[in-house]
Amino acid sequence: MADAGGLGLEELVDVLKAAGEPTRMRLLALLAAGDLTVTDLTEILGQSQPRISRHLKLLGEVSLIDRYQEGAWAYFRLRGEGDGVALVRKLLSFATDGDAVLQRDGERLSALKQARSEKAQAYFSRNAAEWDALRQLHVSDADVEAALKTLVGSQPVDGLLDLGTGTGRILQLFEPIYRRGVGVDASRDMLAVARANLDRSGITKASIRHGDIFNLPLDGQEFDLVTIHQVLHFLEQPDAAIREASRMLSPGGRLVIIDLAPHTLEYLRDDHAHVRLGFSRQTMKDWLERAGLVLEEIVDLSPEATASGRLTVTLWLARDTRQAVIAGGSAKPPIFAQAGRI
Repeated sequence: MADAGGLGLEELVDVLKAAGEPTRMRLLALLAAGDLTVTDLTEILGQSQPRISRHLKLLGEVSLIDRYQEGAWAYFRLRGEGDGVALVRKLLSFATDGDAVLQRDGERLSALKQARSEKAQAYFSRNAAEWDALRQLHVSDADVEAALKTLVGSQPVDGLLDLGTGTGRILQLFEPIYRRGVGVDASRDMLAVARANLDRSGITKASIRHGDIFNLPLDGQEFDLVTIHQVLHFLEQPDAAIREASRMLSPGGRLVIIDLAPHTLEYLRDDHAHVRLGFSRQTMKDWLERAGLVLEEIVDLSPEATASGRLTVTLWLARDTRQAVIAGGSAKPPIFAQAGRI
């Protein structure tokens, strides 16, 4: 049991006691596969809500699971790290695929996720026409994602936070490089879409949270990469959202903003709830600096077509000013891509 090397004897025994009961082991197996409510777990296991809640309380007391509130619902998931969690994952790895009980639980979980997916898809379909119309105004999503991946790079990051996560696409796009991902959105409908997409992609190291972008339900300085993708133009105070995003960054962490350059499509205010008609380089630079960040790179993605109504997408990369200096004692100088310096 080398994985439990960080646990003292009493802690080890406590973890084994908590996990060493059939219902609780079944719960751990389910929560390793994603976020679930007590109602979900009751439906899958066929046990009463008080009984499930009691088991969850015991697992929480030894820090094996996380609990977070989303309106009237409480979601649970297996914790992402910790020696006790490492031990539980090792124990779960010894379970045979042919175990009838775990197999039945897995089938019920799959059915529940399928129902989630269908509900989310219904919402997505109702709004698909509007989203498609907006996409046609600028360069393709594929071009934006390719530029974003180039800007961020392929070096592993410990924690990724995606603000206004929407469909959860950013969590899917960067799944290969982060150890732990969190997506936050204020729309419960979009949270359902994001969860369904993560389920479909088999991504279990990312979680979805309901929250206010101006007052995030998270501890500060926890993430070394934060993204805000096509969100700021919907906000009355985008600079306040940037300050809150900056609070989430670990020392030297990076913030990436993807949004629209200044434009004159006034109808987007009324038809699509845009509050801001894009952002200038100087405005964004000023906001980032006031938030304690240094702007390192800017990329403009202009559509090839010159017809009126086509929009430029801009990517801004900024870094927390508490960054370590590079060899030689100097800080990394800012870099500006496409269209030069500000």
